[in-house]
Amino acid sequence: MPLSSRRRRLVGLIVAATCVATSAARAQDGEKVAPIFQSAAPLAVTFTANIHQLRDDKKHGDKAPWRDAMITYKGADSTLVRVPVRAKVHGIWRLAHCEFPPIRLNFAGKDTKNTVFDHVDKPKLTNYCRDTDAYEQYVLQEFQLYRVYQLLTPTSHRVRLLRVTYADEGSGKTEAVRYGFLIEDPDQMATRLGGKLTKLKGAGIGDIEESPQAVVYLFEYLIGNTDFSFNQLHNGEIVALLDGRNLPVAYDFDFAGAVNARYATPDPQVRIRRVRDRKFRGYCQLNPEFVKAIPLFQQKKDSIYALYTDEVGRLMDPVVVHETLDYFNEFYDAIGDPGKADRVIFRDCLGPR
Repeated sequence: MPLSSRRRRLVGLIVAATCVATSAARAQDGEKVAPIFQSAAPLAVTFTANIHQLRDDKKHGDKAPWRDAMITYKGADSTLVRVPVRAKVHGIWRLAHCEFPPIRLNFAGKDTKNTVFDHVDKPKLTNYCRDTDAYEQYVLQEFQLYRVYQLLTPTSHRVRLLRVTYADEGSGKTEAVRYGFLIEDPDQMATRLGGKLTKLKGAGIGDIEESPQAVVYLFEYLIGNTDFSFNQLHNGEIVALLDGRNLPVAYDFDFAGAVNARYATPDPQVRIRRVRDRKFRGYCQLNPEFVKAIPLFQQKKDSIYALYTDEVGRLMDPVVVHETLDYFNEFYDAIGDPGKADRVIFRDCLGPR
């Protein structure tokens, strides 16, 4: 006899709870848990490579070769820890516009044992784009948005702030010293959640779990980001769980209004003038789920705002912090009134109401 939709949802929740419990058990055993992501404190590292070669690799785009490099940091006993790593440039916009290209790292398990990079595979390094204080603030702002996202759902990438000294291996010259952050490898993130990444484009609203969709669309509206598409897997990933459910995961937030980077411009198809202008990208079919998700955002408000006064928040320009929290206040003012939330946010949804 076919299961009712209510019973199917109950079965799904039970299976999901089993997956979460399994992941928690693995975490307690220390299996595939990277120490680098277990702290929020900034870690000072030195990245040594052929800097000129990496810059020249921009012309190869994603076909650029892997290059040998070295990361060093001070261990718990203040001894210098050296971790061999390979690095390659990647990306699209940043690759074309940044002085220093975005980097993906590749760690070998034999080289990371007994280091903070143990169990790290191929994370992205969100490094400096231009060697200026303003651009460094953009990095810190985007890092904070990943932390906000983590407060709302574990279905997100882990991140760790780094204070990176970029050293050229040939000359020994320090090219720059700037904040950057490491982003959890997508495949490792999917494994942590009890599933695998799916590369299939064209996923529709009915192919992804409704409640997680509601959370991620509201989060993107909170931070003023329109530069994403789960249908096209653009700055969005889909994790396929063993029980058949699909979960959305967002990433890359530097074009968000909360960052307000001088280089960020909205897609003309979105029909907003500035990235600071919010545009709701959620589907009208999910409006009941959006309403159900509002209490989560309200419950997390104090924790979200606290991120901007902790040791990472204090690294940010006070003016930037004030502007960011004012921007968040607009969102919270809207969701605090059901009528206003519907009028300001949900009526702008995609598709038939």
